[in-house]
Amino acid sequence: MKKYKIAAIAGDGIGPEVVGEGLKMMRHIAELDGTFSFEITEFPWVCDYYLETGRMMPEDGIKTLSGFDAIFRGAVGRPDVPDHISLWDLLLRIRKSFDQYVNLRPVKLLHGAPCPLKDVKREDIDMLFVRENSEGEYAGSGSWLFKGKPNEVVIQDGVFSRVGCERVIRYAFELARKYGKKLTSISKGNALNYSMVFWDQIFNEIKEEYPDVQTESLLVDAASMFMVRQPERFQVVVTSNLFGDILTDLGAAISGGMGLAAGAHINPERKYPSLFEPIHGSAPDIAGKNIANPLATFWSVSQMMDHLGYEEWGKLIIDVIEELFSERGMLTPDLGGS
Repeated sequence: MKKYKIAAIAGDGIGPEVVGEGLKMMRHIAELDGTFSFEITEFPWVCDYYLETGRMMPEDGIKTLSGFDAIFRGAVGRPDVPDHISLWDLLLRIRKSFDQYVNLRPVKLLHGAPCPLKDVKREDIDMLFVRENSEGEYAGSGSWLFKGKPNEVVIQDGVFSRVGCERVIRYAFELARKYGKKLTSISKGNALNYSMVFWDQIFNEIKEEYPDVQTESLLVDAASMFMVRQPERFQVVVTSNLFGDILTDLGAAISGGMGLAAGAHINPERKYPSLFEPIHGSAPDIAGKNIANPLATFWSVSQMMDHLGYEEWGKLIIDVIEELFSERGMLTPDLGGS
C-alpha cells in the first residue's frame, strides 16, 4: 500500500475547523480506496506560535517539511499579528524554499452555487488560472529610504526573469493543450513598459511552439471587465503574481464566493512538496461558531488528489460538492443554508 506523508498546518481563526474537516475527508477517501493511506503530521505554526516564539515556524521548519509528500494548510492570520509577518514568514517562505512557482486557482461555477451575474449559465464560468508564484511583484525586492523623514521614499521592485516567465507560461500552454482549451495571457504592457512588455514578448515566443493552442492576450483592466461581462471568454489563464492574486478573488466572487476558493502551490518537477489550501481568510469574527464553510477546503483536497495522481477522486469530490448544492439541505449561512 502506498503511504503519503502529509504535513498539516491548521491555521488561525476558522482554519482548524475547516482543515479538520478536510483531514477527515482525506482519511475517509483512503479507507474507501484501499490502495493508499495518509500519514498526517500536524504542526502548530500559526500566530499563537509567533507570539510565543517570535517566529512563524522554527529555524529548521523548511528542512522538516521537505520530508513530506504534500502540505495541507489553513488560513493564517489574526488582528494582533501584522499581515506581512504572518504571510512572509510562513507561506511565502514555504513557496520560495520549495520553488512552488505555479499557483493553480480554479474558477468554476458549480451546479446550484450562487452567482451574482445576470443571465450567466453554469458552463459560462469554467476557468483555470495559472498564476506565476515565485517572483514578479511579490519577490520581496526593494528599498525603504530616509525612513521616518519628510523625504521618505519606498521602492517596491517587480522581478521578472526569463526563466521565471518561461516556465510558468510553458506550464499553462501544456495545460491548455492537454485539455483542448484556449489560453489567455493577462498583462499590462501598455503601462509597465519593462516587466509586462517582457512578459508579452516571452508569451509570443512560446506561442510559436504551440500552434494547436488558441490564444488571446488582454490587458488586466480589460480582463477584469470581461470576467464580469463575458466570463465564457476565459478557459485557461496565465498571468503574473499580483494580477493573478487580484483576478482570482474576482473569480471567486462570481463563482459562489470565497467559501469556494481553493488554491494549489505547485512544484511541477516534484523535487519539493507542493502545498494545498483554501484561500479565504482566517475569519476570526466567525471562528468557533461552527458556521465556517469547509467547501473550499474540500476543493483543495480535490486538487491534492489530482496532484498525487488520483484524478478520479479529485473529480468525485467536486461532484459531491455539486450534489450538496443541488440538495440544499446542508449548507453554511454564506451559501444560504443554516
